[in-house]
Amino acid sequence: MRTARITAAAAAGVVMLAGLTACGGKDGGDKAGGGDAGGGSPVQAATAALRTASEKTGAEKSAKVEMTRRTGQSTQSMKGGMDWSQGMRMNVETTGQGGLGGGKPMQSIYTPEVMYLKLGLGAKPWMKYDYNAMAKKSPVFAMLKDQMQNNNPSRSVGLVLATGKAEKVGTEDVRGVKATHYTATFEVAALARMQASKDFSEKDMKSLEESLKQNGTKNETIDLWIGPDDLLVKKVEKFQSNLGSTENTAYYSDYGTKVSVVEPPASQVNDAAKLGTGIGAGLAG
Repeated sequence: MRTARITAAAAAGVVMLAGLTACGGKDGGDKAGGGDAGGGSPVQAATAALRTASEKTGAEKSAKVEMTRRTGQSTQSMKGGMDWSQGMRMNVETTGQGGLGGGKPMQSIYTPEVMYLKLGLGAKPWMKYDYNAMAKKSPVFAMLKDQMQNNNPSRSVGLVLATGKAEKVGTEDVRGVKATHYTATFEVAALARMQASKDFSEKDMKSLEESLKQNGTKNETIDLWIGPDDLLVKKVEKFQSNLGSTENTAYYSDYGTKVSVVEPPASQVNDAAKLGTGIGAGLAG
């Protein structure tokens, strides 16, 4: 049903927005300065700079974010704030074309345990999706719970580090910010051979590998732009899957900003897990 498609799209979209299709990222190794500090080969210099970016980005704990996801004829956009000081909490406005919400903006609130979508149907405009309860109906909620409890924007940097193939492309302007562009392409089959760490375990690698294989992805390219303060300002992911060509673009700004994530009052909320067998079925009025 239409509500189920909206819910699945919102859940899948925020997985991309929060960090990556990955469950974690590599952030280990010796600390290094930003820019080209560290000397050595170009790969070593890129690695040193990205380790610093991963550490500083993760330490900020909050940011404003804008994301656009294009898959086939479908486009989904998100804009708002995220706070990862205690798990990931987000307050965003989602707009979709070609399958999500008919192009109308929809407010979405995410906590480490629950997702709320303001569907605006009936006397109770909000729909609650408890990840544990909804995981029994759709596996996307199990992935969403992991992302909201363990992820943050620095994990994208971490996965690029884990590939061991990070390359500096050059310096570019990103919305008025002079940023250094890095890129890496990895094959899904190579994930099992990547170096595990406390932040990117063998379990994480296996989970990512299975997820990408299930949707038919064979390789993925990740591009990152790091600002002069060693913070991630832009991320682009590109890959081919069973759904066709997918490109996810995210912009991060205003690090350290206060993000208001307030769960709606119970009187305005329906619980999807209690309304039938379909995701979001049986909306109460």
